[in-house]
Amino acid sequence: MRTAFGFDFAPILPLWLIAALGLLCLLALVPAALRRARGTWWRALAFLLVLGALAQPRLVEQTRETRPDIALLLVDRTDSTRVASTHAAAIEAARQQIEARIGRMREVELRVVEIPEGGNQGTRAFAALEQALADIPAARLAGVLLLSDGQVHDVPTEGAGWAPGEGVPLHLLMPGHQGEVDRRIRLLEAPGFGIVGRSVELRLIVEDLGVPNPTGQAQLTLRRDGQAPITESVPIGREHRITLPIERAGPSVIDLVAETRPGEVSDVNNRVVVAINGVRDRLRVLLVSGEPHAGERTWRRLLKADPGVDLVHFTILRPPEKDDLTPLNELALIAFPVRELFQVKLRDFDLVVFDRFANRGILPPSYLRNIAEYVRGGGALLVSVGPEYVGGASLASTPLGAVLPARPLGAQAILDEAFRPHVSAAGARHPVTEGLPGANTETAEASWGRWYRTIRTEARSGSTVMEGAGGAPLLVLDRVGQGRVALMLSDHIWLWSRGHDGGGPQQELLRRTAHWLMREPELEEEDLTARIEAGRLTINRRSLDAGPPPEVTITAPDGTQSRMPLSNAGGGRSAAEAPAGAPGLWQVSDGRRQAFAAAMPANPPEFADLRADPARLAPLVEATGGAARWLGDGTTVPEIRSVAAGRAAQGASWIGLRRRDDHTVTRIAALPLLPPWLMLPLLLGVAVIAWRREAR
Repeated sequence: MRTAFGFDFAPILPLWLIAALGLLCLLALVPAALRRARGTWWRALAFLLVLGALAQPRLVEQTRETRPDIALLLVDRTDSTRVASTHAAAIEAARQQIEARIGRMREVELRVVEIPEGGNQGTRAFAALEQALADIPAARLAGVLLLSDGQVHDVPTEGAGWAPGEGVPLHLLMPGHQGEVDRRIRLLEAPGFGIVGRSVELRLIVEDLGVPNPTGQAQLTLRRDGQAPITESVPIGREHRITLPIERAGPSVIDLVAETRPGEVSDVNNRVVVAINGVRDRLRVLLVSGEPHAGERTWRRLLKADPGVDLVHFTILRPPEKDDLTPLNELALIAFPVRELFQVKLRDFDLVVFDRFANRGILPPSYLRNIAEYVRGGGALLVSVGPEYVGGASLASTPLGAVLPARPLGAQAILDEAFRPHVSAAGARHPVTEGLPGANTETAEASWGRWYRTIRTEARSGSTVMEGAGGAPLLVLDRVGQGRVALMLSDHIWLWSRGHDGGGPQQELLRRTAHWLMREPELEEEDLTARIEAGRLTINRRSLDAGPPPEVTITAPDGTQSRMPLSNAGGGRSAAEAPAGAPGLWQVSDGRRQAFAAAMPANPPEFADLRADPARLAPLVEATGGAARWLGDGTTVPEIRSVAAGRAAQGASWIGLRRRDDHTVTRIAALPLLPPWLMLPLLLGVAVIAWRREAR
């Protein structure tokens, strides 16, 4: 509580009327003053007393309840201050000192507001400030103290006219010291996808911030999907280009790390992780039909229906041993280009399909060896067989048989018997056959239409994903060297395309088989993948192994490791989730395979510059009369003073809070200075004196 005194008036008449009377009095005094008449001053005093009586001056006594001034402390808790541990520690130490110092100032109340993460919009300090000011009376705000590195991304523009209040200073208190440096990698161009078999180009700059006219070289290390690192020297401050070949479909994770500069604030932004998704251009498929038959069109329609497939199809209309004297120009559209297809351009094809093809001397053994080597070197081969697979003309008896996963069981291998195709136990876990519409389950048989022929074989390798009559292998998938082979041991899949006996998912089955052969990532049966979304690492594992899923080892960008069990998700799949807040390259391993995931910064502007720098806020700090000060390790907080209005709010070693003196009046007492009982004798006395003076 505080008492204050002052003067005011309680006029009986309107002020304009009193002013008019005063003018009349003045006019009445002018002639007397010009004549230098006696008693002029006493007459003027009488007029003043009359006007004073009409104005009624009073001595006012106020009892006031004072309100403390409010100092607002904004504490930056965004990533740019947290990644530099020295900055975070300095800000926390300075916060504690400021709270203690202002706590000792009796007439100042401190309010603390933390600046949270702003998503991908950077540090939203002024958004937090505006929200805090909504709860603070403008008449009580003494000043704003901003504990931050100065990397604020919502600073009002010059013409916005923003200010915390008239005469209210904005002080910027920064961790660290003047002249900090920071090295970063700035990506200029990073394509999100690339065509398999071609190359993409990354454009980047390695920059040293805070260094005038930076020169020299920096070592840049590139690691791709966990492969051996590649190191090269790049010029600092100049654009550098990196050419990367896209070798496979699916995502590839590129990790780029620039060597740490001595004395830099943090090396967090020395690393950039880029994810490039490899996609295939138009696929080239070679389809060779050994003879015209009812199922030939099934393969052709499937491959022609895909707009991303370039199909080359040949059908052997007449085997060499058959001679009916028909001229060749009447029998074939073109001659079968054996050498061009199976020697010169074989490796240009992504998939080779043999449909009921028999070895009748059309392909010499050297060409069949070429096909086997093509598979071992990464090619894809799909073989659909019928009766021709049994006997001396069988492909299993040629050099190509070395890469085929099953051999026929003698001359009695042809089994003409009705059956419904059946997904095997391994097939229930294999992505080619898992979840096919209408497939058999543990409690129900398949609802597919029947087939009527199976070629009984002995499976030597690979996975039998579908079974025929008597449990004989029907579809066998195998990996040979770097390539893949699929063997379909029946020529009756075309019955499904005709809807016979209810039909079946022939299009989906053949599509999955072809895409598995061409190594589409989503159809890998032995695979481990990882991806990061919204700060969560999602791990998916697929395996034909029916045992319990193993634990995985997770390696964070800083090298720390943790182990996590996988939960069984059915169909050969298992999964797990873990937090992944740190940006950079995350690695997951199940002991046999490794997966990589790129964690992009949740707030990219925060990592663009990790130095403490007042440049962004300097114009606003200067316009409000505030100061920008360095805190060092947080122990050099300037002295805080309360200053009166009109005085400077900063000094060499101190910063000021404006004294606002806001209050509430709880009691008012008024004492008239010219009460009627005093006014009447004074006026009479002055009038008598003036009369006697003028009468002499």
